[in-house]
Amino acid sequence: MKQAKTSASEMPFLDHLEELRWRILWSLVALLVGTAIGFFLVQQYNVLELLKEPIAPYLPDGKLIIIRPADAFLITLKLAIVIGAVLASPIIFAQVWRFLSPALYKHEKRYIVPALMAGLGLFLAGVLMAYVLVLPAVFRILYGTADAYFGFATQLILAFGLMFQLPLVMVLLSALDLVRPRTFARHRPIALVFGAV
Repeated sequence: MKQAKTSASEMPFLDHLEELRWRILWSLVALLVGTAIGFFLVQQYNVLELLKEPIAPYLPDGKLIIIRPADAFLITLKLAIVIGAVLASPIIFAQVWRFLSPALYKHEKRYIVPALMAGLGLFLAGVLMAYVLVLPAVFRILYGTADAYFGFATQLILAFGLMFQLPLVMVLLSALDLVRPRTFARHRPIALVFGAV
């Protein structure tokens, strides 16, 4: 028989909502602080030039076109939010963990920390692949304005980072007995189509 969960999981419903509210509030504060730091980093270390580097050989005169006056500010703000989300992610994960951990069994908790470490490594591998291989290949086809490129580049980099989490999600689902490995094997064609999309 499974070990009983902690008494925190037996909190009244309204107490759970109150705790969830505070967890979300702390996560939002972390995101705002991270975004402020991200805004400073984008301007101080010229992160836009770093993002432009993989496609620089394909640009006429090495420059992207800015067609609207607000583009430069909006690009900087979007990038600051992405950097802020990355910087705030440890605090956000900690808040999610503190909210969910009382409801988990001991053997389930054992998988979470290694999964988070593996997830970070996989995310960075996806980001690196998008930056080094995919962005230059795609930009040969899709020339565009600065706003279009930087928006596309940040979305692509984040998408690849998240896509590389899929093996980890599958291992966790299997380790927690939520999905059997043979279920993954049976639905492999669907998974291949989903992965391609």
